[in-house]
Amino acid sequence: MGNKRFSKLFIPDTKIHLGIMTLLVMIIAYYNLLIGSIGILLLVYFVYYNFKTQYNRKEMWTKYIEDLSYNMDSVTKYAVLNMPIPLVVIEFDGTISWYNAKFSEMIHTKDILEKSIEDLISSLHMNQIFEQKENAIIEVDINEKHYKILYDIVKTSKAYDERYMIMMYFIDHTNFENLKIKYNDERPVVILVQIDNYDDVLKDTAEEDRPLVIAEMNKKISIWGSRMNAIVKQHQKDHYIMILEHQYLDMLEAKKFTILDEVREIQRGNKIPITLSIGVGASGKTLSQTYEYAKAAMDLSLGRGGDQAVVKKISTLNFYGGKTKAVEKSNKVKARVIAHALRQLIDQSKFVIIMGHKFPDMDSLGAALGVYRAALNRGKDAYIILDKVNDEVKNLWEHIKEKGKYNFITSEEAISKMSEEALLVVVDTHRPSFTQCPELLNKRERIVLIDHHRRGSEFIDQAVLIYLEPYASSTCELVSEILQYMDEKIHIEKIEAEALLAGISVDTKNFSFKTGVRTFEAASWLRRVGADTTNVRQFFQDDLKTFVAIADVVKNAKEIRKNMALSICAKEMENTSLVVAQAADELLNIRGITASFVLGVRENDEIIISGRSLGDINVQLILEKLGGGGHLTVAGTQLTGMTVEEATDKLEQSIDEYLEEGEQS
Repeated sequence: MGNKRFSKLFIPDTKIHLGIMTLLVMIIAYYNLLIGSIGILLLVYFVYYNFKTQYNRKEMWTKYIEDLSYNMDSVTKYAVLNMPIPLVVIEFDGTISWYNAKFSEMIHTKDILEKSIEDLISSLHMNQIFEQKENAIIEVDINEKHYKILYDIVKTSKAYDERYMIMMYFIDHTNFENLKIKYNDERPVVILVQIDNYDDVLKDTAEEDRPLVIAEMNKKISIWGSRMNAIVKQHQKDHYIMILEHQYLDMLEAKKFTILDEVREIQRGNKIPITLSIGVGASGKTLSQTYEYAKAAMDLSLGRGGDQAVVKKISTLNFYGGKTKAVEKSNKVKARVIAHALRQLIDQSKFVIIMGHKFPDMDSLGAALGVYRAALNRGKDAYIILDKVNDEVKNLWEHIKEKGKYNFITSEEAISKMSEEALLVVVDTHRPSFTQCPELLNKRERIVLIDHHRRGSEFIDQAVLIYLEPYASSTCELVSEILQYMDEKIHIEKIEAEALLAGISVDTKNFSFKTGVRTFEAASWLRRVGADTTNVRQFFQDDLKTFVAIADVVKNAKEIRKNMALSICAKEMENTSLVVAQAADELLNIRGITASFVLGVRENDEIIISGRSLGDINVQLILEKLGGGGHLTVAGTQLTGMTVEEATDKLEQSIDEYLEEGEQS
């Protein structure tokens, strides 16, 4: 700072020079008045000349600034008037106050002052400006072109007028959007195709017809792929992989994957209809990620029973097909493998905790008792989580209490007891939010899942052992098979066998629905190890009040669609879940009714819906739209935050969507 001040002394300054001259003239005048007088005259002239020069310079500078401002104003006006992008100034009500030539060319209209911009650009609404944040971007389509609108709110201030106006700049984004669309259309989509029942079909086909069946299957799939210019590769006898462009995926979804029906209609000597499972992966960041999406979609398709397509796009899932019953697997190899794997996991654990779903039914509690017995047979302590006994299992619970030797704990006790040495077994549900204690899933890495429901989008992914078989009648059937392969000498208590048989009975409606050969084999084994069918029947006995309530629900039922019945359970019922489920079953006994739906309200104002079907209507697909799940013939869901009337409207809307999809497919 000091150096700068010192350097200023050497910078020429007229005032300093005049001051020095004045001092010297005074000194000279002191010694010689004549010469001093001449010096004074010269000094006066210099002062006058300096003043005039400074004045002229100031005038010139002022004129230069004024000319510059004028020139800048002219340049600004010229730039605005001849701006290479469309520009318009509008009032807050959308009235156009000014526009440039490019704007007029953009909308192909002239003389548009005082007109509303919303009338000229139908895709633009003034609310978009007021509802968005400041300097936000709005996108519109005008005459087959895509524009991004940048806008500023400007305050005009004059002596006679002060108001706010909006300046809009239209940036042509058409080329970018076209490039974006082309990029998205050409993104790869991976499709995995698997023939569900390849071995069973060929097994029941005459040997001379088998080549025809195989050739027809390959032909159908190859032609289907060629329609979409796809690469089709058969990498196993019943597995195919396809890669195609994303632009064809919308067509596939619009047509509901008609290949499912085309393959099912193959008749070349085969006695069994052929079904496919399809997993589609799309919108992955890389080709490998897209392939992983396709594998996840295929797992979901198989987990839901096959004969359907699942499309996975990042976090969204779409389901198509799945309107036929899952094909029963006659091979028990998988049950044996699962039994040995479960035995090893139990042996490696200090104790076992078993958990079913909320509001447990016979299948959930019966399966839990079966796993409980498997743990005890391996010399391990076991605990069953049961927070509350509901009416559906009340009779079974009374019989269990008589034995007095089963370890039932609450969710809070399970959380405090859980450790790294424990094994958690989840039965009769694969949805984390439906379990008795969802928090427990986050505290445990060693989880075993045993379930028979068709897989939904919500799933316990962290399980180390998964036995999900939608063909099975019940989880109790699966657990019964596992128990047979766990040890050479099987020990099972009478009440446990009866609980397992009760679980099978309730899910098959006394062996009338979803019952296969393996179902009867499991029931036969349970009968041999001590299950008493008379005692099992007593588990399902209702008191007179419940019986009358079920009769009232059936009495008040109405036909909402062709061959569909709907009824509502009175809110004041104590055992709503039981009444709703049994009433839905009873409605199927009415001639002409092929599907039934019953709604009820629990104590916490939660609305439950039970759906039942004889097989022609897939109640799972209907209730899945409402967040539920289940099987083709038996399904349910829970709804919150709405009235019974609103829930009924949503149910009927879901039914209509299901029927429309069926007509289109």
